[in-house]
Amino acid sequence: MTLRSFLLRRLVYTVILVFMVIIVNWLIFEGIPGQSGAESFLTMNPRIASNPLAVARLCALWNCHASREAQFVAYIHNMLTFQFGISFQNGLPIATQIIQQQRLQNTLILLGTSTIFAIIIGVVLGIIASAKRGSFLDSLSVTASLATFSLPTFWIGLVLILIFAINLHWFPSGGVEPSYFTQPGLAPDLITQFFVRLQYLFLPALTLTLFTYGGFVLLTRATMIEALNEDYIVTAKAKGLSQRVILFRHAFKNASLPVITASALAFGGILAGAIITETVFAWNGLGFWLFQAVTVKDYPVMQAMFYLIALTVIAANFIADVLYGIVDPRIRYE
Repeated sequence: MTLRSFLLRRLVYTVILVFMVIIVNWLIFEGIPGQSGAESFLTMNPRIASNPLAVARLCALWNCHASREAQFVAYIHNMLTFQFGISFQNGLPIATQIIQQQRLQNTLILLGTSTIFAIIIGVVLGIIASAKRGSFLDSLSVTASLATFSLPTFWIGLVLILIFAINLHWFPSGGVEPSYFTQPGLAPDLITQFFVRLQYLFLPALTLTLFTYGGFVLLTRATMIEALNEDYIVTAKAKGLSQRVILFRHAFKNASLPVITASALAFGGILAGAIITETVFAWNGLGFWLFQAVTVKDYPVMQAMFYLIALTVIAANFIADVLYGIVDPRIRYE
């Protein structure tokens, strides 16, 4: 099978999977027992519920009285066009809230930064630990990885806040930026804004990096140890190649497929946000927004977020399959 045929086949699978996700996402919210999101909103707002004109306007906005078939068609249209409908919380378009309120940007900055650092640190430490198997450095790397990977993110975040924000006053305890940044005439120059926002980013990004990097250390170490026992490594050593070349150009290249999968899945969940971490640090991202939507039964927001999360995971798996076919051509013929 050529690379073009391989990519076409994977693309067809991906399109079918997207439509299956759309249908399952609809069925999940249709099967939730209890009040619908609109009914729950009116229950929590009796003043609006007592006004028939306001109720009629909201039902027209949320398409409450339409048939199930019409609602399903409108839902598919919203998902495919990335409009997502109207939020139950404030009556604003969901797509507008994602983009214009910078929730997407904030989540991409936080999760992107922490994921990249976690992958780089984890892979490098895993390669070093495998090369020095049984040494003190190997034991220290594995122990530290297991410790940080086992600790809950909210505990790590609270400890970092206690040490660096409350006691040392080095970093702010939460938020994305100071409130005066949004006031006209008070915002500083761009360079100052960059470094101030970097201070707000440091603690939540460090929390996620500490929680995530351990998995890459353990995975890289395990795959590298297996690769270092292969015959081609013995041949490379017999040729007099340096240890750096053997580790990075020979062993890691053949041991990288599981790491590619883990990296793709890590980026695949990037739009899910870090719900717990964003809540602890009051980070205005998609994860914090999803948590708020769950608490008030804002079903359109929840549907949109679950759909976006599924899309990123599907896209990440597609990219991983493509990289598989490029790194190891044998996979294209299986």
